[in-house]
Amino acid sequence: MPVESGSSAGAAARQAKQKRKSHSLSIRRTNSTEQERSGLQRDMLEGQSSDHLESLSRTEQDSKLPPSLRTNLLDLFTQIEREFENLYVENLELRREMETLNERLSADGQTAEGADLAKGALKTKASHSTSQLSQKLKTTYKASTSKIVSSFKATTSRAVCQLVREYVGHRDGIWDLSVSRTQPVVLGTASADHSAMLWSIETGRCLLRYAGHQGSVNSIKFHPTEQMALTASGDQTAHIWRYMVQLPTSPPAADVTQTPCEDDADSSDKDEADGEAEGPSECPSLRVASTTLRSHQGVVIAADWLVGGKQAVTASWDRAANLYDVETSELVHSLTGHDQELTHCCTHPTQRLVVTSSRDTTFRLWDFRDPSIHSVNVFQGHTDTVTSAVFTAGDNVVSGSDDRTVKVWDLKNMRSPIATIRTDSAVNRVSVSVTQRIIALPHDNRQVRLFDMGGVRLARLPQSNRTGHRRMVCCSAWCEEDTACCNLFTCGFDRQAIGWSINAAALLQEK
Repeated sequence: MPVESGSSAGAAARQAKQKRKSHSLSIRRTNSTEQERSGLQRDMLEGQSSDHLESLSRTEQDSKLPPSLRTNLLDLFTQIEREFENLYVENLELRREMETLNERLSADGQTAEGADLAKGALKTKASHSTSQLSQKLKTTYKASTSKIVSSFKATTSRAVCQLVREYVGHRDGIWDLSVSRTQPVVLGTASADHSAMLWSIETGRCLLRYAGHQGSVNSIKFHPTEQMALTASGDQTAHIWRYMVQLPTSPPAADVTQTPCEDDADSSDKDEADGEAEGPSECPSLRVASTTLRSHQGVVIAADWLVGGKQAVTASWDRAANLYDVETSELVHSLTGHDQELTHCCTHPTQRLVVTSSRDTTFRLWDFRDPSIHSVNVFQGHTDTVTSAVFTAGDNVVSGSDDRTVKVWDLKNMRSPIATIRTDSAVNRVSVSVTQRIIALPHDNRQVRLFDMGGVRLARLPQSNRTGHRRMVCCSAWCEEDTACCNLFTCGFDRQAIGWSINAAALLQEK
């Protein structure tokens, strides 16, 4: 009996050993089979990819896209295909690991309760792996899609937004700029170098330099019907001066037109010598104002003409806005009520309305249409300094703020804005195109963005280390003259003004 018992135990041991050996062989065969399958599928994918590329190359001649854009799109789609191929291969490997784990669990002969626990753990691991795979797919898709969208935006920008001319000559940052409303049409700039300059839009040449202020020139506005300019200064005064200029007939020797670029990367600073070039030697100077407006006790930060040009309004850091008679230079009204320094003032193009903005986060609407009643309305739609508030040709007011928002208001119901634009940087002096109703937003981060009156973004002006502004963009101004080579101007603290050609019809059509 002991001998028979020992022989039966040995036989059982040999059977178990053979079973484990056969199981390990089956696992090896399974692994090799899966590897062959994975390699075959990878070869099929590569073959499909090569066939796809060959088919794309065969249709290159039939495509109407530019060669550079077609090549760019082909590269992007190839990258996307490779990413999905890698993810597919990883998915196959995960499936193989899951099958191997299942076989090991069944081979170990666990009890039903243990098998349930193992299945629970396996499900947890599989769920975690699936979530990781899903997240990776989403990340890859978003990154690839953003590249494609960026390439289309770059192409769109080249078509509708083009840098045309640079106006260089100031020795310090440019705070403000404006376009004259009478012939000849000229560009005016106001600079911290204590001067204002008039420029030929077509040639970029300086026509006149006004040097009558003793402080920074913070604002410039042209008379609606005469060749007069109104400038506001840090010397606590506003000057009205007449100009007579003759536009040059010969074009400039070199054109500064550059290839636009939609590059968001931080541009390196160019040589400071670029901004220290002195104004042209042939540019005449004017030092005497025809009228000086006094009465402020602080910096005069902005000034504008009322409709008709017989009165002017100024805004100051003394928290007041003053209304003057241009002919007598006498103070007509002092508009008080703001709690902090004023930052800007603007007049309506056709009505006796004035809007003033302030660091107290509000802007105020002053109504002088009725000579006997001067009403005022206060609007509290922002949470930081209101840098500017401007009228449109219709019944709207557009306000910009350091809180990184721009709001569009209806004069008939100004309880709440009809549109709000949220940006990633503080907004400076905005402007609105009279004919196209497009808002240009100059930013502290050197960007200039275009929006419609409904708050829909239309475009961003090209900006890189070779194109656009290299410092904060302070102001924007539109030119409504159809024959001008530029219809939008911007200025900044890089000591230059830039003229842009904006295809507004194409922008609005793409919207």
